[in-house]
Amino acid sequence: MNRGTLPMRIPPALIVHRHDTDNRTLVTLAGEIDLNSAPLVRASLERCLHDGIRAIDVDVTAVTFCDCSGLNAFLYALLHTAAAGGSLRLIHPSPALERLVTLTGSGSLFLTLPDALAGSRPPPQIPPLYETAHRLAPTLPARLGGIL
Repeated sequence: MNRGTLPMRIPPALIVHRHDTDNRTLVTLAGEIDLNSAPLVRASLERCLHDGIRAIDVDVTAVTFCDCSGLNAFLYALLHTAAAGGSLRLIHPSPALERLVTLTGSGSLFLTLPDALAGSRPPPQIPPLYETAHRLAPTLPARLGGIL
């Protein structure tokens, strides 16, 4: 490195791991979900549907950051999964991710509590997926894939 030059910052990578069992899959994400990595999240979850998986659990324990583009990828996947007759859940969200989805009003759509907390709070009231998708439809852009 030359004197006076700054070291180049390499953005943290997002790691995606998928483990299928029958008609269910566990997608484990690790790293940061932002404008650069959200397309990878979206493509990974779309691939599950393309492969015939209809029950998708997304373990976000190791997600260290998620911005609105990451949330948009999750919501897009949720709507497509529901339209295909499936379900998508975010498992073990960090307090920051849980706060993001709660503040946007989407928390009850796909958040589940960590096992250790399951008995300490009442389970969220999750409406049937058809009602959820129907209720969300007027608030979403006309073109899926737009920015929420």
